Amino acid sequence: FNQWTSDCSLHNSLSTCMISLLSLWLLSFVSLLKSDWSPAFKLHYDWLEYTDDGSPESECNCSSILEGDQEALDQAKLLTLTRAFQKRIKIPNEYYINETRDCRLFIKTRKYITFPLSKEEEDFPLAYSMIVHHKVQNFERLLRAIYAPQNFYCVHVDKKVEPSVFAAILAISSCFPNVFLVSQSVDVVYAGWPRVQADLNCMADLYNTSRRWKYFINLCGQDFPLKTNLEMVRILKTLNGGNSMESENMPPEKKWRVTNKTLHCLSKSPSPFNLPIMSGNAYIVASRGYIHSVLHDKRIQALIEWMKDAYSPDEAIWATIQRIPGVPGSTRPNRKYDVSDINALARLVKWQWHEGSQDSQDALYPVCHGNHVRAICVYGAGDLQWLLENHHFFANKFDTDTDPIAIYCLERYLRKKALAELE
Repeated sequence: FNQWTSDCSLHNSLSTCMISLLSLWLLSFVSLLKSDWSPAFKLHYDWLEYTDDGSPESECNCSSILEGDQEALDQAKLLTLTRAFQKRIKIPNEYYINETRDCRLFIKTRKYITFPLSKEEEDFPLAYSMIVHHKVQNFERLLRAIYAPQNFYCVHVDKKVEPSVFAAILAISSCFPNVFLVSQSVDVVYAGWPRVQADLNCMADLYNTSRRWKYFINLCGQDFPLKTNLEMVRILKTLNGGNSMESENMPPEKKWRVTNKTLHCLSKSPSPFNLPIMSGNAYIVASRGYIHSVLHDKRIQALIEWMKDAYSPDEAIWATIQRIPGVPGSTRPNRKYDVSDINALARLVKWQWHEGSQDSQDALYPVCHGNHVRAICVYGAGDLQWLLENHHFFANKFDTDTDPIAIYCLERYLRKKALAELE
């Protein structure tokens, strides 16, 4: 080729050489098309794959773990118990503050996907609310797993977090044009109204930021996805504007939560418009129309005021709104429309009192392979095979401090699947 270029420039004009060069390139390309052109010749995105980069988790065999191989699971368990491993997996908040000073390098090094992987995903943006109060490493790995440039992400950082946590999350968020901190943060209180207010503030910010997104999903810092973005988009399209969340008749043992005022023995007044108060949880998959109603429907505004002095209102308000006539994507209050957390798409949580052996007739799910925090399973690597058998979009809880291998293998599985979908 070099010899041909030299000869051409000696005997011909520049324009003639350029035409000849273009002709040569076209002939080569046509001959390549006529041959058995392997996909290996196509544009690949190997640089987005998660490789064995020397991280402590890379010592485990993720393929075997996802298949439920007991030897691989035992080795992973032993690895997480060693002092050297526990020391290596801890990443200080200052690391993220320093690394994000060069956002371009941070995004490249951490292998964030910076372009839509398909036209289908590009045309169907999602909006996320992310409520965080600690564990920056968990947050960053969650963000990386769900990040796509066409989506929108509102991050609510609890007002009472340590300064280094806030600084690290702010630094990470600032590297992306579609990730932002909520305009008004609150001091989140367990089982109190501020937990709902945090999501409401993000809902308003997301709704006003863009008209493009189709569905809203709210998360906390210890969630992790079980589906790729494309899988979620395709499932959401089948809902035809419907919502997916837990919404059932309030069980007798929980009715006191909405009949009595928090910290008082006083009874609450009847619900506004005689709305039937339903039971659910804090996490939802909701259409843009549902969010519009939450922000503007007068009945819902009255319900919000009424709920502010209830106990754990996050486990009633979204479920109740889902059964209000006229709310986009809602269903009737009739019990035949009840949806449990197991059937909803939003979140898979393994409660300790519902666990049991494989042959148990009464157990809702198998035993936890990690540890329990407030009766919720913090997943271990041994839970992954079961988790991926379910239809839920996300699972809770994961913790890089106790079992980062569970997140590591799930990260690799989802990234490999997303890139395979791209090809």
